[in-house]
Amino acid sequence: MTDDTALVTALRTMQVRGAIGESSLELAIAHADQFVASVPGTATTLVDLGSGGGLPGLVIAVRRDDLRVTLVERRHSRADLLSRAVRALALSDRVTVVADDVKTLAARAPHQFDAVTARSFAAPAITARWAGALLRTGGVLVVSEPPETDASRWPAAVLDAAGLRDLGRELGVRRFLRL
Repeated sequence: MTDDTALVTALRTMQVRGAIGESSLELAIAHADQFVASVPGTATTLVDLGSGGGLPGLVIAVRRDDLRVTLVERRHSRADLLSRAVRALALSDRVTVVADDVKTLAARAPHQFDAVTARSFAAPAITARWAGALLRTGGVLVVSEPPETDASRWPAAVLDAAGLRDLGRELGVRRFLRL
């Protein structure tokens, strides 16, 4: 059994400050664990787009101590909260908070990541575009999906333009491979 006391404390601080809207942090962590299960074991670098309150990025960083994690959040107040949480969780040696737009990171570090995660980041076309710009060939994008399946949510033209192939939906998340 994993002791999530420090993680829950860090996320609760984010929640009190308005960065997390979920009423149950335990359920939110359980959903983030679906991302953890979907990130390939061979991945060494991961970027979480629109990290906001740290879900799933902080959970992934806590669960996967083999990953170098980059949390991207353009709102400076939220990025500051994320930086504080990273320090509180003693993750500073392998977790970086980028207080900037994803576009800036993609220009600085194109195709540098083994995995990209996104939970409530943007519309599918925007998420696919930036994930395609950040992922290495063979890298994986993992996104949260709504409960109801919508075949038109990820159009083939959008995926083709980003160089992504749909690997399917499992555990409430969808995975894409960067070709």
